[in-house]
Amino acid sequence: GSRPIHVFDVTDDGRLTNGRLFGFDAAGLADGIRCDTDGNIWSSAGWVGDGYDGVHVFAPDDGKRIGQILLPEICSNVCFGGKKRNRLFMTASTSVYAVYVESQGAHVS
Repeated sequence: GSRPIHVFDVTDDGRLTNGRLFGFDAAGLADGIRCDTDGNIWSSAGWVGDGYDGVHVFAPDDGKRIGQILLPEICSNVCFGGKKRNRLFMTASTSVYAVYVESQGAHVS
């Protein structure tokens, strides 16, 4: 089955409201997610097979998939690192992968 991504509005006092499905339309499982400075959602994905395992990137407004990094094995989590937060680290079934990307990971202050 699928494991879609859900989104919520956050009120001024920190409560979550208006929960809804994000536009995640693939049949696989979303696992670890991160956000870049443009609001795009980067999600590790897998458990479906060739052509799906890796990282999927979704637009923040409509949830359409706008990018994909294929891996030869299931991806379990992602994180941005490096001085410019533009290196994407991906943990997988038996490996750790890293690639420089044109995006910058969002910084939580």
